[in-house]
Amino acid sequence: MPSPTVSRWLRPEVYPLFAAVGTAVGICAMQLVRNIYTNPEVRVTKEKRAAGVLDNFAEGERYAEHGFRKFIRNRAPEVMPSINKFFSDPN
Repeated sequence: MPSPTVSRWLRPEVYPLFAAVGTAVGICAMQLVRNIYTNPEVRVTKEKRAAGVLDNFAEGERYAEHGFRKFIRNRAPEVMPSINKFFSDPN
């Protein structure tokens, strides 16, 4: 017989909550890793910290203009374009 804690939290009704929280934690972890490894202003190693302030604009531009931003740049800011089109077109 499962313990009361397991029977309380591992119900099918709670799975969407676990999925939402897991997705949010995954996005936060992805952003943390991205900032640690690719942000030009974050220096983890001692050698990079000793370099001081660098004026490396190309590296900053590469960090700011990442692939996802380039992908969505010329797209309409819509979550569900077909539904928006259905309700906004005066046909």
